[in-house]
Amino acid sequence: MKYILIILLIILIFTIIKIFTLPMRILIKLAVNSAIGLLALIIVNAIGQNFDFSIAINPITVIIAGVLGVPGIVFLAIYTYYFV
Repeated sequence: MKYILIILLIILIFTIIKIFTLPMRILIKLAVNSAIGLLALIIVNAIGQNFDFSIAINPITVIIAGVLGVPGIVFLAIYTYYFV
């Protein structure tokens, strides 16, 4: 009886760890992608200075660039050029 309780406790601990690590992986991936998106926006703004063009760097544009990647940066550039 004692061994069954220990085994069930170990299974419960592993289940709880699994439940909490999955959202952390998603948040870490979002943070890394957002950092890469921020770097890409900085590069676009550095090149765009020669052409009097810049994309505002704020949390929304960084997340768009991070999640969507290159198509997101192209979208932000087109949006900024035509609508801002």
